[in-house]
Amino acid sequence: MADSTVATYPATHEGPPASGSLTRRWSHMLAWLLCAATLVLLTAGALVTGTGSGLAVPDWPLAYGQFFPPMVGGILYEHGHRLIAGTVGLLTLLLALWLWRVEPRRGVRWLAMGAVGLVFFQGLLGGITVLLLLPTAVSVSHALFAQLFFLMTMILTQVTAPGWDRPHGERSDRSRRLGRLGSITGLALLVQLVIGATVRHSGAGLAIPDFPLAYGRLIPSLSSFPVTIHFLHRVGALLVTILVAAIVWESVRGRVGRWLMAPVAGMAALVVVQILLGGAIIWSGRSLEFTTLHLINGALLLGMTGLLTLRARALPPAARGGGAAK
Repeated sequence: MADSTVATYPATHEGPPASGSLTRRWSHMLAWLLCAATLVLLTAGALVTGTGSGLAVPDWPLAYGQFFPPMVGGILYEHGHRLIAGTVGLLTLLLALWLWRVEPRRGVRWLAMGAVGLVFFQGLLGGITVLLLLPTAVSVSHALFAQLFFLMTMILTQVTAPGWDRPHGERSDRSRRLGRLGSITGLALLVQLVIGATVRHSGAGLAIPDFPLAYGRLIPSLSSFPVTIHFLHRVGALLVTILVAAIVWESVRGRVGRWLMAPVAGMAALVVVQILLGGAIIWSGRSLEFTTLHLINGALLLGMTGLLTLRARALPPAARGGGAAK
């Protein structure tokens, strides 16, 4: 899940490391600001869908022919989402231009430029979604790329952090396994996000009205698309939980350091919260608060998984003649 050109240490840098410098701190601060703004944007997008406000503003890029229409009813959610998206786009461009000017690592510069391309593509998808009257396929794509963009901002936050260039251990068989498990879990989460977005945008959130059972059974009758896609989302949640449990077991058994254990602990906590939020959505009859938190928590889980994978793959090889801890 992480580009090896990003996860490198001073030996492979094209310029002197900038750790601890004022320039690096500014880069990190801008990346953090972008990451936080993106989380706000995801929240706004979840509120648009949750309140059924996706077509409250029927034109694009303007809103009823205006830049700033009266912010009432669904217009507040939909146009507010657009304004936040514009802010995120400007922050992304600012960060990319700053990094292109001051960042010595080519991989980090190009990652920032990729973020610019992705955020503008997201804006285009958002416009198409409105103009085509919310087709499910486009809406699901919009949701998926939003999560990928948030993951990208988390990676930018990590690789611009002061101290990222200093090794926090050595590569070992265990860190390689964690890196592989992280990649597999990340892919499973992306599939799960697609299924979850399909559930959300096809109105299948309450197709199975009980939890943890499904119509009082472990496996319901898959007689309709809403029930089938909803049940697949639950199966995906179980698979992700098993993968996270395997990561936790591998980490605890190997007594990995805080560098890797911090994102592992975050993943464990987030997956438990995600399951509870999924149940709360059913028990509350799709409460807006719980559906929104479920989406945000899922984004954080994807980001934390990407962070673990990045850190595990970034560890440098053991020094020649030395042995890395298993």
